[in-house]
Amino acid sequence: MHNSRSFPIRIRLRRTVTGLAVLVVAGAATAPGPARAHPHVFIDGGIDFVFRYGTMLDALQVTWRYDAFETLYTLSSHGMALNAEGELDEADRLELVRLLSDWPEDFDGSAHLTVGGDAIALEWPSALDAHVVDGRLEMTFTRTLGTPVSLDSQDAEVAFYESTYFFAFSVTDEPRLVDGAPGCSARVIPFDPDSQTEELSKALSTLGREETPEIENVGALFADRIAVTCG
Repeated sequence: MHNSRSFPIRIRLRRTVTGLAVLVVAGAATAPGPARAHPHVFIDGGIDFVFRYGTMLDALQVTWRYDAFETLYTLSSHGMALNAEGELDEADRLELVRLLSDWPEDFDGSAHLTVGGDAIALEWPSALDAHVVDGRLEMTFTRTLGTPVSLDSQDAEVAFYESTYFFAFSVTDEPRLVDGAPGCSARVIPFDPDSQTEELSKALSTLGREETPEIENVGALFADRIAVTCG
């Protein structure tokens, strides 16, 4: 089952939550198409790539954008509410930034970077900021590479997911290449539902609405990806 410490917002879907939460989950469970796992929190956003010297990948800038229901649930859990303009008062916003910056020890990142097929270590999240935009909580933060990596002769790829698939991430923002060389480019590779194996589909179809699969690192199987090349 999902470890509630995996993300800075420590949320569990409880039976006491309003029926809207149940409808959100039920909608995911009954949607047409191939069988799915059952995420409980839906986040879209994306990743920008920060370079130095043109082709040295130095950092990832990550954006999370929570759905409107989860935004209100999160704010209320911290005793906060939107003002008449549909935004957070600045004092509340700064307090939310402080709270969200308390990353749990087992945070698994959502941005999983490989270069030339090898996993690349990322530093702990930094420079977190948060705003409510059009009724949705938007978080941004930076993951710096432990050591910058050259993309002169090898490609990079980021998979956007959380390992248990309790949180479902989708890449909806076009990736930017900050200070990248003119020959560098990025493309989004959406998750292909037809890529599920028959065995995986059967395993997922047996899950209840509030269950998450026991398959290790199952979120990777549903991940949108971003490929970056310089050349």
